[in-house]
Amino acid sequence: MRLCVMLLLLLPLLCLASLGRACLTPEEAYRFTGAVCRLTYPAALVLNEKTTRVIEAAFQHAKYPSIEGEKNMMVFGKVSYGLHNLEIHNLSIGRSEVELRAGEGIGIAISNVSAVFKGTIKYGYGSWLIKVSQTVDFEIESQIDLGINPKLYCGAGKVAADTSDCYLTFHKLKLILQGQREPGWLRRVFTDFVTFTVKLVIKGQICKEINNVANILADFVQDQAEQFLSDGNIGVDIGVTSAPAITSNYIESYHKGLITYNNTIAVIDASVFHPSQLTEDRMLYFWISDEVLNPIMSAAHHDGRFVRNITGAELTDLFKTDLSTEMPASIKQILSSEAAVLTARSVRAPQLWNAPDGTHVKAVAAVELFPGPPSSDSPSLYFETEVEVCVHTSYAEKKLILNAKALNISIDRILQNQDAIALEEALVNYFREAVAKIGISKVTSYLEPSLTALMDRQGLYLFDIINPEVVTQNGYVVVQMGFGFPHHLLVEFLKKTLV
Repeated sequence: MRLCVMLLLLLPLLCLASLGRACLTPEEAYRFTGAVCRLTYPAALVLNEKTTRVIEAAFQHAKYPSIEGEKNMMVFGKVSYGLHNLEIHNLSIGRSEVELRAGEGIGIAISNVSAVFKGTIKYGYGSWLIKVSQTVDFEIESQIDLGINPKLYCGAGKVAADTSDCYLTFHKLKLILQGQREPGWLRRVFTDFVTFTVKLVIKGQICKEINNVANILADFVQDQAEQFLSDGNIGVDIGVTSAPAITSNYIESYHKGLITYNNTIAVIDASVFHPSQLTEDRMLYFWISDEVLNPIMSAAHHDGRFVRNITGAELTDLFKTDLSTEMPASIKQILSSEAAVLTARSVRAPQLWNAPDGTHVKAVAAVELFPGPPSSDSPSLYFETEVEVCVHTSYAEKKLILNAKALNISIDRILQNQDAIALEEALVNYFREAVAKIGISKVTSYLEPSLTALMDRQGLYLFDIINPEVVTQNGYVVVQMGFGFPHHLLVEFLKKTLV
């Protein structure tokens, strides 16, 4: 996620962070932008449904200071008073409305906020002849409309929100003094100047708390986003490259998307993003550059993520797949051992690029078969293969689905007992068919649950994602979807911060 209060403002908060370079205009920032988040007006309406929860938190968490003053009366002299222990009770909120204002910000109108403020009045009056001092409990019944017009801007190296345009309209503010001992004039005196003072205090503290909640919420969502996009030594710098663009139909934020691995960080300076690449008919869009995805592949390779050992029944079942070419005797001999092991790993970082027909991945993999635990002196069969596949990605029933189609497979090197052997046609054909019919499907069968589990660990399963689509184009991919509000984020935020 900095930005403003309201759950609604999770829209840009979900995507905004600190900047490393000075803020640019959106047009200047495009080529440095690795990821874009666009949230359309229907998404604003969904998020706005939860706005009242945050407004309630702001009212209840606000600290109302004691108020002291005095008033000169012709008959009674100077009347001094103090209002103490002001607390809010019986809070209810009617409805919330939101508006996206092109080039300006977000307008939020909260109507029919009803609350009772309770406290204690200490007052004193009199002259040199007689002095009176009393303490009485009071209630103030109120009905308020609240308006906030946050302005999003880029300053101090980050996207921030100016929530100073915050106003309260009081439709009702009735002072009720408890007990029967107060003279009638006291009620008349206090009703005017006490209610006026309380108005100022309530407005000041509520708007102050809204700004406070805004900053806390921004930091909280930013932390959640950073955690979601990080795993082990691999992280993503989602700092923004520009202040968000706002139209009457959507909010759009621009992010660096720089992959960090150990002490290295990727560079993006030739992104192909343009706003015309996104539409406005879905609720939420994520645009991701190939310049983000390729460094992820490289980091995963160097982090040893693309390594797998297969043994036992899993290995035996793997080679039961029907192939048109005969299995070489050397493989049969190795597989006859109950302790046989197959090791597969990436030789170098895979290359990835998106195109209209799907996501293309080119990888060089090494596959080695051992009759027992791998060692330098045990017999083995080793080959390297370069594979290019086109992958179609989807997400359904909270599971990632990868459909990979082989475009090119070559067998480049074969070693037996660590010695190079001739690339005989029969052997090459067998390995090529095995890679196509066994290897590729096996890799995707590992990746699907592994990546789903990774996303689940980060809490993606808690989100109500509706009809997600993955659309690939030259140099980028777009993930577009409808969504239901991630209620767990709000609950966790309120529990952790507003205590």
